[in-house]
Amino acid sequence: MRRVRTGAPHVPDWLARRIGLGGLGPRVDEAGHRHATWLELFLDVVFVYALAAVTARLGTDPSPSPTAVLAVIGLFVVIQWAWLGQVYYDTRFDPDDSVHRLLVLVALVGAGAMTLGVDEVPESVLLPVGYLIVRGVLLLLYLRARPTSSMARAVTTVYLIGFGSGWLIWLGSLAAPTKLRPVLWIVGMTIELSTPWVGVRRLNRWPVDNRHLPERIGQFTIIILGSALASLLFAVPDHPPPHMILTAALAFLIPAAVWWVYTTFVTTRLLQRRLRGGQAYSYLHIPLGGALLLLGWALGQVVRLVDANANGLPLELRLLLGASMVIWTLCGLALYWLWNRPSTARLAIAVYGVVSVSLITVTVHRPRLLLSLLSLAIVGYAVLVSRRLARASEANQPSEE
Repeated sequence: MRRVRTGAPHVPDWLARRIGLGGLGPRVDEAGHRHATWLELFLDVVFVYALAAVTARLGTDPSPSPTAVLAVIGLFVVIQWAWLGQVYYDTRFDPDDSVHRLLVLVALVGAGAMTLGVDEVPESVLLPVGYLIVRGVLLLLYLRARPTSSMARAVTTVYLIGFGSGWLIWLGSLAAPTKLRPVLWIVGMTIELSTPWVGVRRLNRWPVDNRHLPERIGQFTIIILGSALASLLFAVPDHPPPHMILTAALAFLIPAAVWWVYTTFVTTRLLQRRLRGGQAYSYLHIPLGGALLLLGWALGQVVRLVDANANGLPLELRLLLGASMVIWTLCGLALYWLWNRPSTARLAIAVYGVVSVSLITVTVHRPRLLLSLLSLAIVGYAVLVSRRLARASEANQPSEE
């Protein structure tokens, strides 16, 4: 009986037995596919609250300043990167033994501290202390995995040097003046974000699990969409009149269309054999996730302004709304490009999405009209993209084993 190939079987059987540390390896089903563990899903719970805290930084002012938006984007990158580090460890190692579980529980405490500190940065040290705990646990996990094989030593060397350097800079920020802390955090994050690219050759020798990584990143993306929907729903008043129910329904169509396109793309598994180290795939999800988080907040503000009988929307809000959808569209195109060079039709669909959203958000001021036109444009875009993805999936079937 022939063995089913996935991302993990790129690793030789003898190595797969050893990387589990104590005989416990990644959780797989009968077909050999790696899936998320209960511990991984438990970790996600804390990050749900962290995302909510990041969104809350924008408050309810419909005209956010560029500084406030940049601060939210920066905090989101820190939160997602902290989560993503654990995912990459789990997709290659994940012994799921008692020591591993205890260390991850310590990381959960750090994630909780990050959540509490989001609202008070840079004055409070809760966020950097929490980040140091989360990343410190990750470094300990890599140190623990390091002796298991020559492949593990090659991979962990990249992470320990790069992430360790970033960790030291974050540690030094605790003693720095308040105004200097964000600068040190940016330097530390730059080093950490560049690490997987600097060590790309070594990391690609041990490809990520090509089902587990998209599954986990997909779960986080759905969490972000959930946070976006929460921003929208909380903007609806108690006992809403019929016109507010209609407004909320129109606004709901936009994240629903986003969900439709994203889940269609993931389930086609077009990138299953092209992930390698997963760097491009996971990094594209950082601006994509940030855009969805801002999209949910912006839609919530539009609904609030409709409830307040506002005659027009502020330019800042319209620009943020349009930019978030344009970034999502371009990230989707880039993800497709990782699989294959887009056809003229696929590029035309992307141009339609970018141009239609840009024109609507720049020229339309009235809240209800803007929501109606945007919903129509995004739903149309979702239908067109989903059809292209379905055709691409059908064309890709004969090459699969």
